[in-house]
Amino acid sequence: MLQHALLAHDLVRNLDGRRVLDGFGLTASPGQRIGLIGENGAGKSTLLRVLAGLDEPDSGTVSRPADLGFLHQELPFPASASVASVLDDALREARADLAALDRLGAEIARVPDTDPGHGDLLDAYGRRLEQAQYRESWDADRRAALVLDGLGLGAFGPGAPGHGRPLGSLSGGQRGRLALAALLVRRPSALLLDEPTNHLDDGAAAFLEQQLRAHPGTLLVATHDRAFLDAVCTHLIDLDPAVDGPVRFGGAYSAYLGSQRAERERWELRYAEEQEELAQLRHSAGVTAHLVAPDRGPRDHEKMGYGHRAGRVQSQVARRVRNAARRLAELERAQVPEPPRPLRFAADALAAPDALAAAQTPETSETPEPLVSLRGVRVPGRPPLPELDVTATDRLLVTGGNGTGKSTLLAVLAGRLPAGGTLHRHPRLTVGLLTQDTAFDRPDRTVHDTYRLALGPARAERVPLASLGLLHPADLDKPVARLSVGQRRRLALALLVAHPPRLLLLDEPTNHLSPRLCDELEDAFGTGPGAIVVASHDRWLRRRWQGREVRLEPDRSEQRAPLPGRAAVTGT
Repeated sequence: MLQHALLAHDLVRNLDGRRVLDGFGLTASPGQRIGLIGENGAGKSTLLRVLAGLDEPDSGTVSRPADLGFLHQELPFPASASVASVLDDALREARADLAALDRLGAEIARVPDTDPGHGDLLDAYGRRLEQAQYRESWDADRRAALVLDGLGLGAFGPGAPGHGRPLGSLSGGQRGRLALAALLVRRPSALLLDEPTNHLDDGAAAFLEQQLRAHPGTLLVATHDRAFLDAVCTHLIDLDPAVDGPVRFGGAYSAYLGSQRAERERWELRYAEEQEELAQLRHSAGVTAHLVAPDRGPRDHEKMGYGHRAGRVQSQVARRVRNAARRLAELERAQVPEPPRPLRFAADALAAPDALAAAQTPETSETPEPLVSLRGVRVPGRPPLPELDVTATDRLLVTGGNGTGKSTLLAVLAGRLPAGGTLHRHPRLTVGLLTQDTAFDRPDRTVHDTYRLALGPARAERVPLASLGLLHPADLDKPVARLSVGQRRRLALALLVAHPPRLLLLDEPTNHLSPRLCDELEDAFGTGPGAIVVASHDRWLRRRWQGREVRLEPDRSEQRAPLPGRAAVTGT
């Protein structure tokens, strides 16, 4: 099977009056696995749709393989269609290959070698055989069962009870995994995937990574999943705005991260050196001329040669001043811009109350008083919660599958959910909670006004919203009601970053953030004030976590839990 590269030349796409793609070009060859990264709105999904042929560019051209596969957000089947029909469609090309090989083989056996058409039949058979080998058509049914099981859909395979279920009866996550399974079973020569690890647990994500690494064709994937980028991609394209256009990098995400950090260090060094030179030049241009003033009279010992020497000195001074002024003007015209500040929690300008300040210095006592303690706490209708102490400088990661109580635990720690049992909270504790579903009391207010009113004018001026890099400057004057779900969460996170509480609770904080912002936020955890408790499915965050971990397990009342509340505690 002849595999074709995916080619794009000078693509331009405008949406809502904004240029999303501006002269984008791409050559993606078989064997390349390219990750698209960047902020929300940078054009990742738009680019995939244009490459797939679902959107037309305003200008530019695309050349794509005929069998290109694109992961749709929704399955292109009616809700009444069954799981079986989706799988039959995914297996259709492989079954057509086998049927064609049988037909061509029979014709070759029937037509004599001396027949003029015999050579054409052999050529057709060879092309179909190569295609069938690429698709592994003989093994397609077994591979389909393997893919379904690997993506957590074993109950929907052939012979299983769910095989005939209508799509409308599946959850959104199940439909997304079924669409992904159908593409993997099809095995097209080029794959375009948009956030493929959404709705996947750790095991299913690892299975997907293994399948894609083994894919012999072209892969182009837009994702915020840093663990996936590192495990799968051979190349990265960062679509965030840059002077020279999208940044292209050959290597996995961890290598790209190291490269970006080294580049930032060079940028900071260049900026610092240039600022030092600018200061020296300003001194030379503005001060040196006054140190040797043209009207200074002669000293006693130089009266005899004063006129000659004064003229020579003034000439030298003037030349140095002109050179300094010329160099200063050159540098000021093209000076290195100041590197943007990475995301960091603002230092609290308000003095901590004495009792709370004491609680934040654990070295004063071997067992400092915890900020929050839970003993035998339960929320009606929810899984039981673990026994837990959160200290003043804790870094605590809460993990576990869906439905194990992570969000419930954070809501109880924040005091937003009534619970039975013993819950002790420090009397002067300040708490901030970033929820997964963020709402604001006055969505009619602009983003800027919401930020200013929540923080107060002084703090909002000291920590400008634009300086945090969480929201695009063009969105600051929009009403909050017009923001997307992800943008509203970014605004809520900005408020917590600008005025951090003593106990910061973050529920899936890396959702809706670009990989760059995720990395900056994780770095900020190390220097943030107070205690930080994070609930997350983010595999990259979990692998790099430096603090304690509490893992919540499914509630199985018939099993004895390792600790009250089904929590396994690890870490330092």
